Amino acid sequence: MRIEHLRQRLRALGAKPCHEQQLLRSWTHALPLDTTRRGLAGDFFPALLRDALPALADELAGLARVRSEHPGDDGSARLLVDLADGQAIESVLLLRDGVCVSSQVGCAVGCTFCMTGRDGLLRQVGSAEIVAQVVLARARRPVKKVVFMGMGEPAHNIDNVLEAIDLLGTEGGIGHKNLVFSTVGDRRVFERLPLGRVRPALALSLHTTRPQLREQLLPRAPRIEPAELVELGEAYARATGYPIQYQWTLLEGVNDSDDEIEGIVRLLAGKYAIMNMIPFNTVEGSEFRRPAREHADAIAARLQGRGILTKLRQSAGQDVDGGCGQLRARAIHVDPPRSRRTPQAPADPVR
Repeated sequence: MRIEHLRQRLRALGAKPCHEQQLLRSWTHALPLDTTRRGLAGDFFPALLRDALPALADELAGLARVRSEHPGDDGSARLLVDLADGQAIESVLLLRDGVCVSSQVGCAVGCTFCMTGRDGLLRQVGSAEIVAQVVLARARRPVKKVVFMGMGEPAHNIDNVLEAIDLLGTEGGIGHKNLVFSTVGDRRVFERLPLGRVRPALALSLHTTRPQLREQLLPRAPRIEPAELVELGEAYARATGYPIQYQWTLLEGVNDSDDEIEGIVRLLAGKYAIMNMIPFNTVEGSEFRRPAREHADAIAARLQGRGILTKLRQSAGQDVDGGCGQLRARAIHVDPPRSRRTPQAPADPVR
């Protein structure tokens, strides 16, 4: 279901703009649909719409259901979520009132260090299904930030993602800068995002300053060279007033060299940007390795010393396979046991 389809059904049931607004507000805040600011709806809704609310509530609840919840030691939690057609996605409840949502079942980009795209793209996630993930999260804890950093490439499902962002940034009550659109880079993003009434913050997956290496690491990403990607990001940052969050998965011996550090300085010097360094999260069957903590610290310190605002991030939920690059459409009967990896020193989660 798309949100626009839901709006059309409400109107067919006699909803006026005030009724539509109230119902969408109640749903996005995980409240009963017959709730109003004064309590229960009573005679607020037209009779036809009021009579349809129980069935509508059941249908909305069926968009996304939690099959299993996997709490992490850091206070986050990975949710394995069933969609109505039997497909599965994953969301992550984050620290400090955040949630990471999925926009696709699978992913077509095929980043070599990421588990999500190994089986390719299975289907798009509808805008109502995206919002339903936020509703599931709000039924468990407060949500003030939504990051589109789960399964999938949001730019490849841009209509549904932007429709969800619009609702979350209006009736959903999420601050616009707390809606974070994450992408490997797609020119449609830079064309479409500035046009919306809700303009989200932007996170760009950079990972390297070398075009050839970027093609190897992100084999099916749009062919945008790192320098051009940064220039497109800078224009959006200046238009919105939000710094671009550049994402860099640190891979030992791949993109952690002195040359890469110098390349980052050349690209980001003077830019309205934050560099998020994310040590690689272990995924099954991968040959990539996480750099030593001391080396990662040194890289972040060197960039900071060169004037690049840099944060060394630790992905939330790594111990329950909920970190960046670890999400996938797993089935419960093959869901791996809770990891017993060596705990990392605490730091801000990337998402």
